[in-house]
This record gives sequence, structure tokens and C-alpha cells, in this order.
Amino acid sequence: MLIGKLFRMKAFFAAMIALICLMPVWGKDAPAQQCKPLLVPGKRSLFQQVITHPGANLYASASRSAQILEARIAPFTVFYVYERTAADDTDWLKVGLSSRCEMSGWVKEDKISEWRQALSLIFTERQGRQPVLFFKSLEALDRVAGSASPSEEAIQFASQFESIQAGNSPSPEDFPVLAMEPSEEAVSRKRFYLMPIFQTVELFEGVKFLELASIDPGNWQLPEESELRTSIVFVLDTTISMKPYIDRTRQAVRKIYDAIQAAGLADKVAFGLVAFRSSTEKTPDLKYVSKVLSDLRDGRQRTEFESALAAAEEAKVSSHSFNEDAFAGLKTALEKLSWSAYQSRIMLLITDAGPIRNDDPYSTTGMNEAEIADMAAAKGVRTFVLHLRTPLAEKRNNINYAEARYRALTGQSDSAIGDLYLPIDASDTRTGVQTFGRVVEGVAAQMVRLVKAAGTGERLQLPDQPSSGTGGVVAEAERKAAILGYAMQLEFLGRRGKVEAPQVVTSWVSDMDLARPDTPSFKVTVLLSKNQLSDLYQRLRVILDQAQRTKRTGARDFFQGILSAAAQISRDPTQFSLKPNQNLGQLGLLGEFLDDLPYRSSIMRLTEEDWYRMSVGEQQALVDDIKSKIRRYQQYNNDVSSWISFGSTDPGDSVYRVPLSMMP
Repeated sequence: MLIGKLFRMKAFFAAMIALICLMPVWGKDAPAQQCKPLLVPGKRSLFQQVITHPGANLYASASRSAQILEARIAPFTVFYVYERTAADDTDWLKVGLSSRCEMSGWVKEDKISEWRQALSLIFTERQGRQPVLFFKSLEALDRVAGSASPSEEAIQFASQFESIQAGNSPSPEDFPVLAMEPSEEAVSRKRFYLMPIFQTVELFEGVKFLELASIDPGNWQLPEESELRTSIVFVLDTTISMKPYIDRTRQAVRKIYDAIQAAGLADKVAFGLVAFRSSTEKTPDLKYVSKVLSDLRDGRQRTEFESALAAAEEAKVSSHSFNEDAFAGLKTALEKLSWSAYQSRIMLLITDAGPIRNDDPYSTTGMNEAEIADMAAAKGVRTFVLHLRTPLAEKRNNINYAEARYRALTGQSDSAIGDLYLPIDASDTRTGVQTFGRVVEGVAAQMVRLVKAAGTGERLQLPDQPSSGTGGVVAEAERKAAILGYAMQLEFLGRRGKVEAPQVVTSWVSDMDLARPDTPSFKVTVLLSKNQLSDLYQRLRVILDQAQRTKRTGARDFFQGILSAAAQISRDPTQFSLKPNQNLGQLGLLGEFLDDLPYRSSIMRLTEEDWYRMSVGEQQALVDDIKSKIRRYQQYNNDVSSWISFGSTDPGDSVYRVPLSMMP
């Protein structure tokens, strides 16, 4: 059965502080303790943790007849385990809320679930996938996934579950579904909920079955929102070749403004403008790398925005390379514009060149496409790339490079979209300008339609999937924008209705959509505290510094240098010893909490032999990846609004949900 709203107790927040202390902080001497929690078997620094079930009691000792210190602990309280014993034909655990030898009492083992990793799930956007079904057992999930038609069975179970919840039909005794993700609204990305993973099973290739709980405190405050407003930001390449497209952008904006004013939506659709070029350190006459030409302005400020757009001019000199600093433009837009008043947010990156990555010495962001994409996702911004494929770009062999980078930048979890990369054939300038303008107008029209639908109460429908790829880039742009509009409306309705994640003690889910097994239903995140993030940052700096030093000197002491530097800042220098062909994970450099994460890390698996076998280009690619992640970790640290404290007065206990893809 669906668990009710059990999570408004203050005890929940105090308990959640215990989620985090998984690793020691380097360079800080912890006070001596008389006792410590039990270690996870095979680990030297990871403590055992458990999550309580509804109905769990806290006893003074390991006995059924012992005094009950707290009856019915707040469900899903997280405890450290200090002792295990058997008494009265029952297994007992001595537990505490912190790792500082502060005991709470004893709980029965049948009232807890073990939790070895700080892994948690969040729902992917509902761009076309079906709502997630939470099954009572692995066997029930396996029967549906392995049936002749899992899609039909999943849809049937979802319909039956909704009917049962509405009171329109009784629940069969053997009904396998315990809970379901809301179908008509989406759980907001801004809402904090926790889905800890207890167990992972892979019975079908490429599809994992996950045992998890679903925990929503139910009282996180979101802004009161009764109207949906949308923002469309142009991130515009203003280098020497872009004049025709800048002119066509002005024409498109005028047309869109006319449309929103005619629809009475002047106060609900806003435009912003950011321009970018390339390094002014290398080419001072470019005047700027990136800058805001106009903050977000709605239809009531049309004159001001059109004036800013009219003032956008192409550069008079060429950049130092064919690639331009598109990432600087996107970063400026994400950090400098006033997004908060708008619920649906898109950026249109318009360029005829590839982006400067952090291997270019004149990169101003020091970041690559994965980290910029993560920045946009954290901000709730969808990025389209309108790539003008010109004869000059083809002559410079830049088109394939740019396409690969921009597809990675705009990749979507839903296979129905794939990515938001829109290639525009500009082999003929006149035709290219016309196509470009129609794409801009088509995408913007779908965003205006979203706002209009929200105002009238119309429910947008998911667009039909294309039967072939013959519709052209304009039709494809409109289709993808319409799918995004559908997902944005579900997100807005969920925020407005304060929709919560399902509350379940333990259940089984598929990590992929049962109806479309190529589409993920969840994104995996790792809960990191500020202390852990700082520790991870410091350890990656050690690797980065040694990699750069040995590359400069040509020395073959990359691994020995890492161990030496790590030992100097560690409380336990003896833990670092180099044995033949150990990788960085086995050396313990990056911390035990990374060891069992369900992903393959090129850095964790790197051995001394691997490093010296790499070409210079491969070594540089690894170094660039580390540099880019370090920059992103700095941004996580500064993202004050996204850290969750759970009432702790220690800033180091605050938690951030770091996407698994951003781990080293």
C-alpha cells in the first residue's frame, strides 16, 4: 500500500545528517573517539548505515522487554551501526545518529534496511516515457519486464493502480504494484526527495532492476506559482562571419514579439541576449569574450530588447582559431541572467564554429561540454544548438568536430529526442539564412504555445513520433520543442501542485522505461557533503598537478609523485604504497566511497602501466577531463541554494546531489 505523509517530523532532519560522513577529511585531525561505528566489511573508513522502516522502535537494550526509548521512530531515519547481537531469537543493532559515539539505542534488524552507498535516484524528465511503477517484489517486476508485451502490461497496471487509488475499483490481493510516479504531473526537479538504492540486479542486458525506498519529507517550500512564464535566450556568435544570421535573428524576434502581443502574452514571454567571440588575451581587437547585451525582457519591454539586438554587431577581426568560445557564452547566460521569474527556460546557441574546449590555452571557462551541460541542467535550462554548416567550416574540417561536441552538449535522456542539435545547411548563404530563421521561429512558437496552454488550462499532448527523417530540420526542431513543451508543462503543474514523490519503504523498479527500454527512468546521483566534495577536489588536484608536472619534465614518476603528495596531506601516510600495476582505486587515493559505485571510471582504473602506454593526446584528454570536473566542483561548492542542511549547524554536513556522470 502507498505510505502516507509520514515525514514532517523534525527528527527526520536531524537523522538525515547521518547520511554523509563517509570519508575522512584530509589534513584535519579529528578528535580522539572512544568508539566508532562498525566498518563495512572490507573497508577501512566506510561505516555501516541503516534506514528504519515504519513501526520501528528504539529500545534501551537488546531485549523485547527492555524500555522503549522512542516508539515508532520517524520512518526512514538513518542510523550508524555500533554493535550487532542476537537476543530473544531476534537480531539487534545498536545505533546512533552520528559517527561521534552518540548512542541512540537498539533496533530490531527486521525493522531496518542496510544502506552501503550514498546513491540516490531522481526521475528523468517526462518527455515521453511512462510513469515509473514501484513493484512489491523483484519477481513481479521480472514477470512484467520479461513478458511478451511489457509495454502493454505496464500501461495496464498503471491504469489499474490509478483506478484503485481513486476508489473506483478494489485492490486484488495479488496486485503487484505498490506505488506509481504521478501520471498527470511531474515531481519538480527543485523538490528534494531521496531514493536510496539498496540492491542492484541485472537480469536483462542493459536494464537494471533496483531495490530502493522513496522518501519525500513533504514540506520543502517551493515558490507559489499560478502562471507559467517562459524565457528564450539567444547566445549569439558575433564573430566576423555572422552578420547575415544576426540580421535574420532580429527579423525573427520582431515576428515572435508580434505573435505574443496578438495573443495577449506580452508579460509571459521574455527574451535575453548574450554575445560571444573568443580570447581577447590573444586577439584584443575582439573587444570581449562574452557579454550580456540584454537581460531577460518580456513583451512590455520590446523596444529595449530590440535596441539591444540592433546593437549586436559582428567583430571586425578574426579570432585566433576557427573554434569560438561558445562555452563562455553559455556560462555567462547561465550565471548572469535573471532566470528566477521564468519556469520554462531555453537557450538558442547560434554559431558557425565548434566550441573552444579546455585543451585550448585560451579557454576562459576551463570546462568541456559535459560540465556546461550539467550547469544548464542544474539551472533547468534546455539548450538548442543551431549549427550553421558553412563552406568555410567544411574547408577547415570543423563540421564533424563541432557536431560531436554539440550533440554531447545537448544530449537528452529520452531517445525520442536524442539531442537538441539542429544542423543547418548554409552551403548557400541565402538558403541558410532562410532555414535558420524558420528554425528560430518554429522553436519559439512552441514555447509560446506552452505559455498559452498553461493560461487556458489546455493539456498539451505528446507529439507523434516521426515515421521517417524526411521532415527536414525545421520540422524536427518544432517536434523536439513540442516534446520539451510537454515535459515543461508537467514540471510546472507538479511545482504548482506541490506534487511529491511516492512514499515507499522498499520496492523494486526498472532503471529503464518498461514501455521503451532504451529510455532511462532515473538519473543516478551521489550524495556528497561539503567535506567530501572538498576532499575529492583536493585528491583530484594531486593527480592533476602530478600529471602536468611529469608531462613538462618528461619524468616517469607520475604515480610515485601522486603517492608522495597524497602521503604528505594524509593523516595516515602508511596507507599509500605502490605495488606492481595497481590502479588509482586500489591505491586508495580517491576514497573508498567511490570503489563500489556502479560505473566504470577511467581515472579509478588507471594504472602506472596504462599511463605510460597512453599517447600524449590520450594523456592530455584525461588531464582535461580532470580539470573540467574540478571547475564544476568549485561551482557546486558555490551553489548555495542547492545544498541541503537538514537543520545541521555544521556547513560541512550539508548535502549536494552530484550526478554520477560528474564523478571522476
